[in-house]
Amino acid sequence: MQTKKNIIIIFIQIIFVTIGCSQQNKSTDGSFQWDSFLDTLQSRTLQFFLDVTDSNTGLTPDRWASLYSPSSVAAVGFALTSYPISVERGIITRNQAAQRVLNTLRFLLSLEQSEKPDASGYKGFYYHFLTIKEGKRTWNCELSTIDTGLLMAGVLFCQTYFVQDTNIENNIRQFADSLYRRVDWQWAMAGRNGIALGWTPERGFHSDIWDGYDEAMILYILALGSPTYPVPEFVWETWTKPYLWANFYGYKFLSFAPLFGHQFSHCWIDFKGIHDEYMRGKGIDYFENSRRATYSQQAYAKENPAKFKDYSDTIWGFTACDGSKDTSFIIDGKRRKFEGYAARGPSIDWTNDDGTIAPTAVGGSIPFAPEICIPTLKAIRNKYDNLVFRKYGFIDAFNPTYRTPEHPNGWFDNDYLGIDQGPIAIMIENYRNSFVWNLMKINPYIIKGLRRAGFKGGWLEGK
Repeated sequence: MQTKKNIIIIFIQIIFVTIGCSQQNKSTDGSFQWDSFLDTLQSRTLQFFLDVTDSNTGLTPDRWASLYSPSSVAAVGFALTSYPISVERGIITRNQAAQRVLNTLRFLLSLEQSEKPDASGYKGFYYHFLTIKEGKRTWNCELSTIDTGLLMAGVLFCQTYFVQDTNIENNIRQFADSLYRRVDWQWAMAGRNGIALGWTPERGFHSDIWDGYDEAMILYILALGSPTYPVPEFVWETWTKPYLWANFYGYKFLSFAPLFGHQFSHCWIDFKGIHDEYMRGKGIDYFENSRRATYSQQAYAKENPAKFKDYSDTIWGFTACDGSKDTSFIIDGKRRKFEGYAARGPSIDWTNDDGTIAPTAVGGSIPFAPEICIPTLKAIRNKYDNLVFRKYGFIDAFNPTYRTPEHPNGWFDNDYLGIDQGPIAIMIENYRNSFVWNLMKINPYIIKGLRRAGFKGGWLEGK
């Protein structure tokens, strides 16, 4: 019976991957011109996950090459998604990828889930940061609902990809199912009308819930699709109620300043042509919304209202990223305030901009607006060369305005961040052939979650 079921699953998967390949070389306007630069960028970015992830635990560092960095469980979700892409690109074999995934899922399942402060998680959720060798909570961090959601997105993607009837792939599917099914999304609501941002054994639940447009869209879809602890359908209304629809630099879209909020959920879910009630009322889908958000950032950089150095229609990109450091000083006759790691971006309701540019903001938007994103990435590389483009692709961020005797040419990061590398590698593949999107279109949990959120139309019809 199980073998028959596997054969059916494989057959369905082949159909969808075939459909995806038939759409290869097409962008949103029906045209597509592949640039070999994307091959170089993607292969270097994928290699980041293959090289820096611990081969035994499967835990990916939050950042590299800092002297010490714990694992970010969200980065693990991106790493899990990168392994099948690496197979498709011929970088590693299917067996190598399967072993990596199995090691990761087995280790995650083995970690302690309890209310103890030094456990790895509780109620199926994981702490934001874990020690890489032991998988223990570190930095006194929170049990993170969104980071667990991003982890589960990668877990379910691997469950959908590894469908061969072999011992290792059977185990991957079973372990993935166990990890997802034990996440108690209902508990994370804490009696409220939405999911809390986090929880700690010392302080209990965070006072805020996830509502309003940002990166947590996939969190609610996963919670709605759960076969064990599904949240009620009204949470989607909770999520959309605070939405801010506005005109910014000539584009009408849902406001959220950093581009990662317009990208993370889209790494796994193709929102083209499907609409919830809110978007049906606006006459667009979330894919188009992300396209407009991307274009608005380019328009903002071209105008450059704060007159930061080098901003132009091909030098831009604003999101949550590294920064120089928290300081301020006078430069070019004007006092400038700079920050370390921060959420950056321009929007109608708030803007945080200190001259820092993040290539991942552009790389994660390639499928939405390839005609402006690809030239921008190439221009950034051409202008700054190995200051920004190194062993694992683009460094996390840079700031040409931040000039000091120590940094005469501006500040350039030395680190890569897992949650910023992931969108680059994944979205290049989705632009290439919709690979991740097409596989997730057959995952029953994703389909159920979208339907319970009220999505209709497009590829969801007949599911």
